[in-house]
Amino acid sequence: MTPLNDIRCDLGEGAFWHPARAEFFWFDITGQHLHSLARSWDFDEMVSAMGWVDKTRVVIAAQTRLMVFDLHSGTSRTLCALEADNAATRSNDGRTDPQGGFWIGTMGKRAEAGAGAIWRWHKGELRRLFAGLTIPNAICFAPDRQSACFTDTMTRRIMRVALDAEGWPKGAPECWLDLSAERLNPDGAVFDAAGNFWVAQWGAGRVAAYAPSGQFLQAVELPAPHTSCPAFGGDDLRQLYCTTARQGRQNPHSLDGAAFVTPVPVQGLREYQFQLDDA
Repeated sequence: MTPLNDIRCDLGEGAFWHPARAEFFWFDITGQHLHSLARSWDFDEMVSAMGWVDKTRVVIAAQTRLMVFDLHSGTSRTLCALEADNAATRSNDGRTDPQGGFWIGTMGKRAEAGAGAIWRWHKGELRRLFAGLTIPNAICFAPDRQSACFTDTMTRRIMRVALDAEGWPKGAPECWLDLSAERLNPDGAVFDAAGNFWVAQWGAGRVAAYAPSGQFLQAVELPAPHTSCPAFGGDDLRQLYCTTARQGRQNPHSLDGAAFVTPVPVQGLREYQFQLDDA
């Protein structure tokens, strides 16, 4: 994999290919930055994940709120508070779902056990879906739009839950992929167009692909061990991007914290469009 540029993040996350802009974005959570190849934006709180509203506006999950952010003007407006009364937590992984809602994981700033949750914003309502998580990650949606995946990284288990017609979970999540025997730590994840699951594995320096059956298919190796979040991008969605982190590295080297890209022989899924009530 090739580093995109000279930016090195303390905690690179939120890899995102904007389909309307044909542009790649990523976050440095603890640095409070949003980056693209064209420019960077600074925030007054931690920011971690995004979705797209239109060519100019994006939705961003932040430490205390979910906001609509204008990439051109740099202005924002709050959609809703997000655990704003809890100074111990921040946002983490997040993604727009097929129905135009947005799923957001929260966690303790020091990864306190059980301090996190997964929330969903949809049609003006913020609802907590799952509580008692430590590091929520791997939020993504199968191509058939019938189920969602997520993980609590500490458990090393990928959970899958069925969705109703409005995109709300129905029934209890079930373990779909257990990586505990291999001691692999699942972080951010995406599906490709064929329904294969691609997950960054923190500490392993790779993004691994698994078939719908859970069978391991392949791994793309990175020259930085703390891989955090993958995204498919490029005109044909056949470029695999991935963020990494310097955080937790006792002796970081020059590529730790970089964002990387490489061509892959599969096609990704286009990111779903976030639906604003006034859009």
